[in-house]
Amino acid sequence: MEEKVSYDFSHSACRKDTNAEKYTLREELFGTVDVEPAWVADMDIDTPDFVLNAVRKRLDHPIIGYEEVPDSAFEAQCSWLEKRHGISYKRADMIYSHSVVASIRVAIEAFTKKGEGVIVQTPIYPPFFHSVLELERKFVKNPLKKREDGKYAFDIQDLKSKIDSDTKLLLLCSPHNPVGRVWTREELLSILEVCIENNIVVLADEVHSDLVYGENKHIPFASLSKAASDITLSTYGVGKTFNMAGFAMSSVAIHNQELKEKFLKAYNRIHFAQGSVLSHVAFEAAYKEGEYWLEDLKKHLYSNYLQLEELCHEYNEFLKLTPIEATYLAWIDCHGLELKDKKIREFFINEAKLGLNAGISFGREGSGYMRLNFAVSSAKMLLIIERLKTALENRRKSLGNN
Repeated sequence: MEEKVSYDFSHSACRKDTNAEKYTLREELFGTVDVEPAWVADMDIDTPDFVLNAVRKRLDHPIIGYEEVPDSAFEAQCSWLEKRHGISYKRADMIYSHSVVASIRVAIEAFTKKGEGVIVQTPIYPPFFHSVLELERKFVKNPLKKREDGKYAFDIQDLKSKIDSDTKLLLLCSPHNPVGRVWTREELLSILEVCIENNIVVLADEVHSDLVYGENKHIPFASLSKAASDITLSTYGVGKTFNMAGFAMSSVAIHNQELKEKFLKAYNRIHFAQGSVLSHVAFEAAYKEGEYWLEDLKKHLYSNYLQLEELCHEYNEFLKLTPIEATYLAWIDCHGLELKDKKIREFFINEAKLGLNAGISFGREGSGYMRLNFAVSSAKMLLIIERLKTALENRRKSLGNN
């Protein structure tokens, strides 16, 4: 490990003249370019210099051809997972994938047939249920419950009532996007018990596992027990942690050999190959050199969250912020605006000039909510807060609540 270095997230590079999805699609999605985008889950924070330096060094070699993922890249990831999350994998357990969504689709193909059930816990990242429906599987919806403290929990009784002999797979989001939960060991064990009893395989999307705040601790589902390990495929990656989504490299980790063989049978039909040469070196550098950067990043992100929390508290007649334990995605309860979903979205676009994800896109349980990505520089967070504050203050005045 290098000597401790401090990182500054006060400003970030301008992305408006790049092909950045969150900027390029503003006109198409929001009907105007005059919005500050805070939707798609990458960061408006510079990708770490040690990652970019590793890529520059690789470019000193003049041939960029087909290349296998080097063992050292996955070994670096395995070391990271063991040190930070207490789960042990071998190189042979790790499978390359260009994205978590692709891995989810392979798992659906591998462990279910058309018409068989896949459990999805809404509100949820939309590709979870889109993948189920587009692959013609039965969408088994097990909505999360909202507790009195504003946090969400599993509804185990509802889960048990939805399962039948054709239910084969559960898609677990841990930590959860968009509600920001870090599931406790007891909560995960309650899911495990149901899945073992009903012979259900678990795909655990753990791509946000490095972005956990405070005393909360991410517990890999496969680490719960040998029985858990035998039914679990886990997805990990550098995309969210180090703002490297554009490198298109993640992994699927599988301990159980029989499970791995079934997954690979579907995986090999698609021909994933081994990804980009530059992605390999970026991936390895992130896991080898990223510890101090990540710790500073999390402090910065949580500071951004606290600013949003303070604003929502100031205007709590309109907005309530779901308490966050992980991710950089704020789940905002907008029922206080007393508007329908379309009008809530228009309020953020036209009044706040912000481009957010509409909660309804995460399932019916997201009605009345918006998702805001606060993984931005300090300067950009200030702009987001100022725009939202102005819109809320104007609304308060228009309603005579000042």
